[in-house]
Parts: sequence; structure tokens; C-alpha cells
Amino acid sequence: MTPIRIALVDDHPVVLAGIRALLQGVPEVELVGEANTGTTGLKAICECSPDIAVIDLSLPDISGLELARRLSKRCPAVKIIALTVHEDRAYIHPALEAGARGYLLKRSAGDELLRAIRAVNEGAIYLDPAIADKASTSAPELTSADNGDGGELSRREEDVLKLVAQGFSNKQIAGELEVSVKSVETYKARASEKKGLHSRADIVRYGIRRGWLAAPN
Repeated sequence: MTPIRIALVDDHPVVLAGIRALLQGVPEVELVGEANTGTTGLKAICECSPDIAVIDLSLPDISGLELARRLSKRCPAVKIIALTVHEDRAYIHPALEAGARGYLLKRSAGDELLRAIRAVNEGAIYLDPAIADKASTSAPELTSADNGDGGELSRREEDVLKLVAQGFSNKQIAGELEVSVKSVETYKARASEKKGLHSRADIVRYGIRRGWLAAPN
């Protein structure tokens, strides 16, 4: 099995050492890069092209949010897990909108890091169990028609929208639901129109509000 290639960005040597120790000896994971600032992290990640970048949101030069935005533009194939001390919901949604596929608290890393890596690598969006419920009940309001005015979703439309919110591609959704990719696109378009969802970030927020992105057991 090809290992999941990981890069780390954190300005605290103790944190880097702790994560390194967690990942060493895990056959399915390979640590391919480290950095302690956003600037050097951007360079290192674009050079080593990991599958997943685990980045601290609080960095001494450019912020982790800005790093995530730049990575999403320059290295879109790299999936991002935000690693942070911030439990406030005010940080969760900007991180997802910046391109993060996972949001993990540093205090949970010992128990949850590998689970987050596996989930994100498989295409899902991962929220730390400690903040998943908070995110679900406190997601910001959508700016358009998320008030039922566009009609109720059919079961299939909801199934598709849920999987989109969780980070799966149209092809993966088609395989999961045993329908064509074109059907997935149609269901997604209909559901998005009904609920006034204009972007992936809107769909993710919609999913958070409905508890679709709760951390797996």
C-alpha cells in the first residue's frame, strides 16, 4: 500500500516533535516535509507535493488561513488539515472556506490525528469531535434561500448534497449511490438551486448546520 505523504507546518518545535513521534512507525504514513513558518511551509509543500499538509493556524509570518488559501491556489491537489488551539466557531468556517478539509484541535491530536488523516485522505471533511456539535448548531446563516422557499429536497438530492458537503467527488458519489456522474450533477444542481447554495463553501456550511459533518465514530 502506498503511504499517505504528510507535510507539517508549525512554529512550535515541541508540537512538531510530538506530531513526528505520533506518525513515526505508522506504516500507512510517510512524513515528507516540515516547516516552522507560513512562507517556508508554502515553499516546502509545493516542492514535496504531499497528499496532506497539517498546518497550524497561528504562524509567525503569514497566517495559517492565508497559507491554506495560497496552497489551495498553487497546490490544489494537497489536502489541508488545520491544527489549532482555537475552539471558537469563528475560526472553523474561515478555515473551511480557505480550503481546509479537516479541523483538529491540538489537544486532540494524540487521539485524533491519524483518524483525521485517514478521513481526509479518503475524501471526507473531518471536524474534531470536540467542536463538531458546536459547528453543527452554530454555522453562520447562508446568504440566500436556505429557508425552505425553494422547496424540500428529495431523498436523492439530499444524499448527493450530503456527500458533496463531506468532500466526495462526483465520481465517488456516483459509485456510492450507483448512479451516473451526470445524474449526480443534476441532483446537485437541483438541490443547490432549491437551497440557494452557490459554492462548495455554501454547501459545506449547509452540511455543518445539519450535522452532516460530525466526526466519524
